[in-house]
Amino acid sequence: MEKLIKKSNTIRSYQNAEIRKPEILENYYQVLILEGFEGTSISKIAKRMNIHPSLIIHYFKTKENLTIELADFLIEKYEAPDLLKFDHIQDLEERFQLMIDTIFSFEWSRTLDPGLHFGFCYLSFRNAKIREAYEKMIQRFRDYLVHELELYRQEGIIKVDNAKMAADAIVTLMEGLEFHAHFLSDGQTFENYADYTKHLVISMLKDETFSSNFGYNTILKNSPKFLIENQRRYAHD
Repeated sequence: MEKLIKKSNTIRSYQNAEIRKPEILENYYQVLILEGFEGTSISKIAKRMNIHPSLIIHYFKTKENLTIELADFLIEKYEAPDLLKFDHIQDLEERFQLMIDTIFSFEWSRTLDPGLHFGFCYLSFRNAKIREAYEKMIQRFRDYLVHELELYRQEGIIKVDNAKMAADAIVTLMEGLEFHAHFLSDGQTFENYADYTKHLVISMLKDETFSSNFGYNTILKNSPKFLIENQRRYAHD
């Protein structure tokens, strides 16, 4: 009987954790948006939730553990939206255009708060576990793009053969939109520059000459030596 009670308590504790931990992480996320990393504390999270700080310590032990688990929680938020689910679209040209429109949209860029996104990028240089989690998030998104690009390539919608390299370029440009909005916009709206970047990407993917000249068709053309020689050749033309 005692063993059954103990087992029942363990199950109940696990179920409580499954409910409470995501709730705590969501509130941590909201406090971080308001206060930043430097102004956030366990006591502020507890105050927002109207609970005792010891309950947060009970589930996470330390603030570092809380932050690491928040990184995983943010990955779930990043991957959860239905924004990138296009399987119901039969016309692949339409599907391609909608995918590009989506990933360069303001709505997609705000899947995660940009300040926290930059904050976790900074932390990834100092914490190996956070770096690993963020790498996994970005790489999974890149792999999704590779799958989609390969589909469009096979149908002749885009002209690149090296889908992985093209996907890397798309992720780099997409992530750079927030950098531009914060530092280089000069009053320009996010949507204006995102629209310019989106059309740049479409041109890159559909222009076979551009792709072959700048290393998007074969892995060999991705070598630094090839790119340098290619740049010199264009400089002399």
